[in-house]
Amino acid sequence: MKSVKISLEMAQKVKDFVKIVQDVPYEILLKSDKYVVDAKSILGIFSLDLSKPLTVEIYSDNCADLLKALKAFE
Repeated sequence: MKSVKISLEMAQKVKDFVKIVQDVPYEILLKSDKYVVDAKSILGIFSLDLSKPLTVEIYSDNCADLLKALKAFE
């Protein structure tokens, strides 16, 4: 598992994030405080407090391309 901190303060950033993660074949979760949602669910993401940094948990060892794409959200 790999963890990355990101910020999704604007709706367009949420849409861009979901577009990137929706096609990966492994599980990705977003955490905010005690809440955890599927990172591929746009409705789940909007249920989180987006004013705070979020933690992305990626459950794959072969995710170098995804980690590179997520740099835009740090």
